Amino acid sequence: MTKNQVILLRIVKLLKLNFYERQNLHEVKKILDKFYKRKEIQKLGADYGLDARLFHQAFISFRNYIMQSHSLDVDIHIILNDICFSAAHVDDLFPFFLRHAKQIFPVLECKDDLRKISDLRIPPNWYPEARAIQRKIIFHSGPTNSGKTYHAIQKYLSAKSGVYCGPLKLLAHEIFEKSNAAGVPCDLVTGEERVTIDADGKQAAHVACTVEMCSVTTPYEVAVIDEIQMIKDPARGWAWTRALLGLCAEEVHLCGESAAIDLVTELMYTTGEEVEVRNYKRLTPISVLDHALESLDNLRPGDCIVCFSKNDIYSVSRQIEIRGLESAVIYGSLPPGTKLAQAKKFNDPDDPCKILVATDAIGMGLNLSIRRIIFYSLIKPTINEKGEKEIEPITTSQALQIAGRAGRFSSKYKEGEVTTMNREDLSLLREILNRHVDPIKAAGLHPTAEQIEMFAYHLPDTTLANLIDIFVDFSQVDGQYFVCNMDDFKFSAELIQHIPLSLRVRYVFCTAPINKKQPFVCSSLLQFARQYSRNEPLTFSWLRRYIKWPLLPPKNIKDLMDLEAVHDVLDLYLWLSYRFIDMFPDASLIRDLQKELDGVIQDGVHNITKLIKISESHKLLNLESLSAENQSRLSGTSKGQARRMRGTKTLGSKAAEPPGPDAGEKSLASRLVQQGLLTADMLKQLEKEWLTQQTEHGKDRTEPETPSPSKGTRRKKKESDSD
Repeated sequence: MTKNQVILLRIVKLLKLNFYERQNLHEVKKILDKFYKRKEIQKLGADYGLDARLFHQAFISFRNYIMQSHSLDVDIHIILNDICFSAAHVDDLFPFFLRHAKQIFPVLECKDDLRKISDLRIPPNWYPEARAIQRKIIFHSGPTNSGKTYHAIQKYLSAKSGVYCGPLKLLAHEIFEKSNAAGVPCDLVTGEERVTIDADGKQAAHVACTVEMCSVTTPYEVAVIDEIQMIKDPARGWAWTRALLGLCAEEVHLCGESAAIDLVTELMYTTGEEVEVRNYKRLTPISVLDHALESLDNLRPGDCIVCFSKNDIYSVSRQIEIRGLESAVIYGSLPPGTKLAQAKKFNDPDDPCKILVATDAIGMGLNLSIRRIIFYSLIKPTINEKGEKEIEPITTSQALQIAGRAGRFSSKYKEGEVTTMNREDLSLLREILNRHVDPIKAAGLHPTAEQIEMFAYHLPDTTLANLIDIFVDFSQVDGQYFVCNMDDFKFSAELIQHIPLSLRVRYVFCTAPINKKQPFVCSSLLQFARQYSRNEPLTFSWLRRYIKWPLLPPKNIKDLMDLEAVHDVLDLYLWLSYRFIDMFPDASLIRDLQKELDGVIQDGVHNITKLIKISESHKLLNLESLSAENQSRLSGTSKGQARRMRGTKTLGSKAAEPPGPDAGEKSLASRLVQQGLLTADMLKQLEKEWLTQQTEHGKDRTEPETPSPSKGTRRKKKESDSD
């Protein structure tokens, strides 16, 4: 048969296929579905850069193209025809599928280059200056109040030069002040602040900084990395990894939990550096009491009630005030100055305030004279490595960190006590504290601006948020590392995507630390980026107008929260001012403004019980249901179910907002989900179990005219799934 005859025969078959497609599209769909389900095809797709998500998206697009196109390419017509007549195998569709996938995912054309750029398998090689010296690594391991940080800091102070890397601004400030008080000139570097102790601006040999701000090119004699166990943090772990691998110091002193020893030892093995471990024991005894507090009437001076939601803080503060007592309040969103002022008030032996109500913000960075820690709840919402919210009891590490604040060596209480608000929680607390802390398995990593720029060179039309997604998809890491969660970065990237900025500037704006739950802070980031794109400097007078300065003292809780948001906006300005000096020129004036605002917030927190009372009277804060529940619980008559509901109240849409007035009209299931007592997966599981029970029950019924409830249940379940 000649070549022309073969072509003619194929055209005839093609015409038949067209008729076949029109009459039997479902047969073509069966071929495509068979292609999709082939494990060999999925593996082949992965070899070309199509992971499970991309493979699925590419196939959906390819199938729609085949099924809906009125002018398919001839070569695809022919191969489909051959498959229909068993003259070809379904796998022969792959070249056409890959060609289509590359059209909708240009990233596949340069996947080899992208894989090289996103290769994160040998992080030690990113720091040639550190690899050029043989560092001595000393791990100071022990629980809270064991003196491990003290010994590391003494070595830091006695060195010719040194850097302290802490997890919080408060800790960096503390070492900054302690060092200068000891006659060791020390500078301060945080994201929002630079303080040079020398009058002429010459850098001191010592510097105290937040861990993200440490230099990996400056040589030091001694470096201290505090709270090294945070190397596993889903969002910030990369900063500890960078400091550990990159600091150019003859001695690197690590302070933290023993759970990090094995991982640090393994990481240092890859750099050829040995780890010397020094173990410490707690300096003062701490004991778990055999009885719960049960009532706020049983409070004593030196007590600290630890809550995990603002609602609980407000409720407890009010109940304490009703009893004629005064309390200090500390929670995460308060400015550092306000936290220190509240800590000073609580620690002052001459101040009538002897009770502290706080979140786990007291776990680091504050010196507090606490005799007894009282856990108001053991449930805390957390964010996992995938950015998903989890509702679990606090971890052993968290419980030990908080409980360890009681009876510190430097306080007037030489023995610490720990208990719970409710007797039902006491056994769980003992169980949590007695658990073995699991060893840390991996350290966090983060793509650099240079890596993202190289990605953008290959994918010029891709948004920054999508570049991050592609980077994470293509990244290759060893088992000792993981890529940190970048949801906050992507949130900012999508927020300012429509504003014309260079990629490097856009990247810097997206790394600015903001609380995305604060609408005013988010809108401020947007406004700052817009001003920058117009080349209009953000001056002191402009910012005063923007925040409507001067601000009035808070009259209720909402006003106080608004002031906290404004403080965060000023923090954002200061953070950006050190990256874009020309466009944010008035940092010193803004800092003075922020100190003034801090004083206003301090006054508000000092009168927080009055603000709570006013907020309730104006229906801005609904604590009545909480108060009624607390009254019964605090008198020792409550049940564990009420306790758990209270403990997870923050798991709705907003931490500070109680259920609305129509909450009672919602279904039981929706209320339980909102309160955090059920998850969607648990609800589905309960539905399945109920369906099974009802079906079995229906089989046992003898009345044939009685309908089985299983069909209705299935219908409801489908509706639920679709919702």
